[in-house]
Amino acid sequence: MKTRKKADNPATRWIKIKYRIAFLCFLPALASGQSGISEFWNTVGDSIARSEPVVQDADTLQLAKMQQLLKEKQLNEKNLQMEIEQLKLTAFAADSLKLARQKSLIDSLRKSVTGVPVVVEEDTLFYLYTNRGGLSPEQRALQAGEIITNLGKKYSTAPDSVFILSEEFTTDIMYEKQVVISLTDKDGIWMNRSRDELAAQYRGTIVDTLKVLQSKHGLMRLIKNISFFILILLAQYALIRLTNYGFRKLRLRIDAIKDKYLHPVFIRNYEFLSIDRQEKILFFLLNILRYIFILIQLIISIPVLFSIFPQTEDLAIQLFSYILTPAKRIGWSIIYYIPNLFVIAIIWLIIHYVIKGIGYLATEIEVGRLKISGFYQDWAKPTYSIVRFLLYAFMIVLIYPYLPSSNSKIFQGVSVFLGLIVSFGSSAAIGNLVAGMIITYMRPFRIGDRIKINDVIGNVMEKTPIVTRIRTLKNEIVTIPNATVINSQTTNLSESARTKGLIIHFDVSFSYETPWRTVHQLLIDAAENTEGVMKTPHPFVLETAFSDFYTVYQVNAYIGDANKLMQITTALHQNIQDKFNEAGISMTSSHYYKTQDRVLP
Repeated sequence: MKTRKKADNPATRWIKIKYRIAFLCFLPALASGQSGISEFWNTVGDSIARSEPVVQDADTLQLAKMQQLLKEKQLNEKNLQMEIEQLKLTAFAADSLKLARQKSLIDSLRKSVTGVPVVVEEDTLFYLYTNRGGLSPEQRALQAGEIITNLGKKYSTAPDSVFILSEEFTTDIMYEKQVVISLTDKDGIWMNRSRDELAAQYRGTIVDTLKVLQSKHGLMRLIKNISFFILILLAQYALIRLTNYGFRKLRLRIDAIKDKYLHPVFIRNYEFLSIDRQEKILFFLLNILRYIFILIQLIISIPVLFSIFPQTEDLAIQLFSYILTPAKRIGWSIIYYIPNLFVIAIIWLIIHYVIKGIGYLATEIEVGRLKISGFYQDWAKPTYSIVRFLLYAFMIVLIYPYLPSSNSKIFQGVSVFLGLIVSFGSSAAIGNLVAGMIITYMRPFRIGDRIKINDVIGNVMEKTPIVTRIRTLKNEIVTIPNATVINSQTTNLSESARTKGLIIHFDVSFSYETPWRTVHQLLIDAAENTEGVMKTPHPFVLETAFSDFYTVYQVNAYIGDANKLMQITTALHQNIQDKFNEAGISMTSSHYYKTQDRVLP
């Protein structure tokens, strides 16, 4: 038996129609996920739940209400969408305006603000201009450079693993969990790029830098560096051995040919440098040259050894600077000092030739070819010495400002200190020096003169600006300061002997029984027969005293050589004795003494 399908009643059919209409009308809203749909579905659900049978008119009215409600909900949804879009446009406009103001401000600062470079091993990667997270651009650049350097020196670092992490306000370039550098929109504005574009560019630069660092600090590089280190050490050792071997061969060669090419050096009759002494000097110079050569090798090789390893590369540069910086400073100082050297050379040449001319005039005056009224020949040499000293002192005064570091406080302090030492410690020497100059121009004696200073009698051996040296009659050398000489009574025996003759005299006594005329004649005859006594003026005799029992006679004779004073006096004594013995006259004087008798008890 066939069953017929039960026909839907009109109410049920209308409800199905309403479902379809509602689904078609709110399908866009449902797809967009907007609110307000739930209220409609609640209403529809309530109607379905009731499932009240309605008549055709009620259904039409209900449909009209629902259509009206649907239109209101659609209108509300459109208004809500418009408000949301308006808010989005307002926010976007505000952000765009803010970015525009920032870009305008940054553009105005580009000419005055200098970026801070991110430097890795003296290689600039990029520049930073803005603050970030409380860090200044300098701090950000230093921090980024240190992070990249440390990553590059790790053997386990994989440069291609560097990635970019973008967030709402920042874009970070990271390696594993470590932030290498964090970028903001301001960083992008400074570089005229978006934040993400700038991050991609910096990531590529960082990756390339890490690869370079890995090639310098990797394990294979370390093995190569150690190999180079050992190789340079062996080469330096071999070079030192070769240097020592070469200098030993050179010493043997010099020893073999010394008799052929070396000759003694004489100064007058003194052998100043013998062949053996010259050989020792050559060996000494060779040793110094060998040490200098080895030192130059070490100066070159040691910094090279340190420069092999990146960890000690800075130390190698510092070692080179210890050598090159002073050498460079000295070299530039010499170059800058060349104009002063020319000035000093000109001053020296002028003073040198002036002194040479004065020396020529002094020589002419000393030998007597040039005579100046009132200027004695023996003044020529000391005057030349004084003038030469003054000219050299004047030259030093002129040269002093052109000496290196003459304006430095240390140089001036040392000069003042030396001046004080000379002033306080050499007052006696200066006094003797001044006295020596006075003696020179007083001309109380000359070299070789026999003089008497206080109780010292002798010949002048040397007359210096400070002291005078005398050889006495007993062949003793007496040194007398010039200040003592000028403050003492000086008797020049030679000067009188050279001009009018020096009178030697001594006393003899004879009794009153001997005729005085006979005594005079015998004394004069004895003086004239004495060798060294001058014939003119003639010798003469003076009677100096009458004693109680005898007369005192003084014989006087002129001599022309004061250096023979003792010899002539001795000869005169002998001749007087001979003359009086020949005349039969006794040279003894009688002395009478009266004594009082005494009575003994």
